[in-house]
Amino acid sequence: MTEPRPAVRTVLGDVPGGELGICDAHDHLFLRSTQLPGQELGTGDAEAAEAELRAFRALGGGTVVQWTPYGLGRGAGHLASLSRATGVRLVAATGMHQAVHYRPGAVEDVRERLAELFTEELTRGIGGNGPRAGLIKVAGGFHGLDAHARHTMAAAAHAHHRTDAPIAVHLELGTAALDVLELLCGEWEVEPHRVLLGHLNRSPDLEVHRQVAAAGAFLVYDGPSRAHHTTDWRLPDALTALVAAGHAGQLLLGGDTTTAGARSVNGGPGMPYLLRRLRPRLERAVGAEVMTRILTENPGRALAVDWPA
Repeated sequence: MTEPRPAVRTVLGDVPGGELGICDAHDHLFLRSTQLPGQELGTGDAEAAEAELRAFRALGGGTVVQWTPYGLGRGAGHLASLSRATGVRLVAATGMHQAVHYRPGAVEDVRERLAELFTEELTRGIGGNGPRAGLIKVAGGFHGLDAHARHTMAAAAHAHHRTDAPIAVHLELGTAALDVLELLCGEWEVEPHRVLLGHLNRSPDLEVHRQVAAAGAFLVYDGPSRAHHTTDWRLPDALTALVAAGHAGQLLLGGDTTTAGARSVNGGPGMPYLLRRLRPRLERAVGAEVMTRILTENPGRALAVDWPA
């Protein structure tokens, strides 16, 4: 009998982690939120999503991980065709965001069956017959975890233990990373290397970053700088310190395009920014070899799973 090998679950099937190529480890092709009225990455604009993927591909991009979870317009029905058309591998997410991002009643409709929903989307497919998700996305709060966050993280942990799927966490403005690890890895016994902590760049507290790295989690730095963030200009120092401390294998980078105006095809930074602007800047700080590892090897290890039959 052939031994199972860890694989990344893409919308076109499972592939070895080493085949991802250059990976945008956190982004969005489609996203709808009550917090972004009029700025949706709508499923009716699949052509713009395809153009964005082609722009990323033209710079050498190979894989995009979409963190859009259940109920926020993931565009699951478009993902396989977009992947085939552009040659970019896509990883879809299950999971649930903060309650504030949903229409009234949407969270309550599924609250009591979240673990089953997440597991089904990971193993059978989104909507029952769509592509299978390759990770679980949940969210913390600002410097803490409310009841909704604790409930969704408990469901994510249950689904993880059934499938070994990685859990990707939106940290609100980069905060509450230690609270998340205490809950997921302490109370719910998720192995730290199965947790991906997003938006750490939005709270450039290097001491916290060192602590979560020492715990064994993956650190995701995602999205170009906004006016009230310190992403780009603090990121070289953070990566340099973490690489020096032996954590180069736990670092991931993403673009986190959340609005139509942020797409490169609409004049924003979009997915290409990661490779066009950020990669050269970070190579000057940590070297080209380390950057290649961050963009190619690390995502494969973070996302590869021995999926249940």
